[in-house]
Amino acid sequence: MTHTPTPVAVPPAPDPHRPHQRQRAWAEVPGRLRTAGVTEPGRLRIIGSLLALLLVAFGTVTAWQVADRSAAADDVVNRSEPLSAQAADIYRSLADADTTAAGGFLAGGLEPRAVRQRYENDIALASRNIADAAAKTSGSDEARAEIELLNRQLPVYTGLVETARANNKQGLPLGGAYLRYANGQMSNTILPAAKKLWDLETARLNDDYRRAKALPWAAWGLGVLALGGLVWAQRRSYHRTNRVFNQGLLAGSAATAVVLLWLVAGHSVARLQLDTSYNQGAKSLSLLNKARIESLQSRGDENLTLVARGAGAEYDNEFRSGMQSLAGKNADGRTGLLAQALALANDAKGRDSIKTAMKDAQAWWALNGKARASDDSGNYQDAVAQTIGGDLKSGKQAKEYTGICFDGVDASIEAAVAHEQQEFQHAANAGRGALTGLGAGAALLAVLGATGVVLGIGRRLSEYR
Repeated sequence: MTHTPTPVAVPPAPDPHRPHQRQRAWAEVPGRLRTAGVTEPGRLRIIGSLLALLLVAFGTVTAWQVADRSAAADDVVNRSEPLSAQAADIYRSLADADTTAAGGFLAGGLEPRAVRQRYENDIALASRNIADAAAKTSGSDEARAEIELLNRQLPVYTGLVETARANNKQGLPLGGAYLRYANGQMSNTILPAAKKLWDLETARLNDDYRRAKALPWAAWGLGVLALGGLVWAQRRSYHRTNRVFNQGLLAGSAATAVVLLWLVAGHSVARLQLDTSYNQGAKSLSLLNKARIESLQSRGDENLTLVARGAGAEYDNEFRSGMQSLAGKNADGRTGLLAQALALANDAKGRDSIKTAMKDAQAWWALNGKARASDDSGNYQDAVAQTIGGDLKSGKQAKEYTGICFDGVDASIEAAVAHEQQEFQHAANAGRGALTGLGAGAALLAVLGATGVVLGIGRRLSEYR
C-alpha cells in the first residue's frame, strides 16, 4: 500500500526588497516582563524593584510633607504671630492716643506734660509699627491697602488734634468740635483700618496653624504600604526557601518601621504642642488684645462724654456697651472678654492678672456712675475730677477717680499679655522642635532601606547562578 506523504508547509522566502520589521523597544517591554515573570529570578527582580521604589517614594513624600509642616510651624513662630501681635499693637497705640488726647483736653488749657508725652509716644510707636509692618508683610493686597490707608490718615488725625489743642489753649469752644471730629476720623476710618489689618494677620496665623497641624496622610499611607510589602516579601521568601530571615529585607523593614514610628510620634508631639500654643497662647493673646482695646475705647468714650458738655449721650452709650463687652453686665466679671480670657488661663500668674483687671473694671464702673450722676446734676467740675482727678467743687482732692481704675485695667491686661506671650513662645518652639531632623532622617533611612532591599534580593538571585 502506497502512503502519500503529508505536505509540509514551507515558510515563504523573505522578500529581499522588503527590510525586516522589528518591534520597537517600548513594545517589547510587556513581553519581556511576562517572560521574566514566569521564572523565579524574574519575579525576584520585579519584587525588589517595586519595593525599592516604594521605599524611595515613602522617604521622598515624608521629607516633603515634614518640610511643609515644619515651614508652617516656623511661620507661626517667626512671621504670622509676630505680625498679628504688631497689628494689635498698632490698634492699641492708636486707641490709646485718641483716649489720651481726650483726657488731656479735659484738663483745660494747660495740658499736663505726662499726658502730652503719652500721646506723642503712642503716635510715634504706631508710626514705627506701621512702617515696620509695611516692610515685613508679604500678605495680600488687602493688608497693603490698609497699611497705606493708615499712613495717609494718621497725619490728618494728628493735625486735627493739634488744631483742637490750639483752640482749647485759647479757651475757644471750637476746640471741642475739632476734637470730636478728630475722634470721628479715628473711630470711623483709622481704627477700622487697623482692625482689618489685625484680622488679616490673625487669619494668616490661623492658616499657618492649620498647615502645620495637617496630618501627613500620604506619608503614613506609603509607610504602611511599604512595611506591608516588605513583610509579605519576607513571608514569601520563608515559604520558598525555609530561611527565617533575609538580612536585606529585614534591614529595609526595620528602617521603614523606624521612619513610620518617628513620623507618627514626631508629628503627634508637634501637633499637641501647637494646639497648646494656640489654646493657651495665641487664642488667649487675641482675647486679651481685644479686651485691652475695648478698655481703651471705653476710656475714650468716657472722656468724650464730658468733652461734649451735655451732648455726649452717644459716647456714654458706647462706654456702657464697651464695658459690658469687656467685663460683663454692670462689669460683674461673669461674662465678657476678661471672663473668656480667665477661662483659658492655665496657671496662677495668668489668672491673677486677669482677676485684678476684673476688680479694677468693677471699680471703674461704679466710679463712672458717680461721675455721671454729678454731671447730670450740673456739677461738671466734680464729674471731671471724678474722671481724670483734680479738685472737687468743695475744694477737696478727688482720691478716687476712673482714670486710676482704667490704668489698673490696662496694666493688668498688659501683664497678662506678656505672660501669655511667653507661654505661646515656649509651646510653639517645642512644637516646631519636634519636627527637627525628621525630614532628612526619613529620607536617609528610606534610602538605606531601599539599599537593603536591593542587596537582600541580590543575595537570593545569586543562588540561581
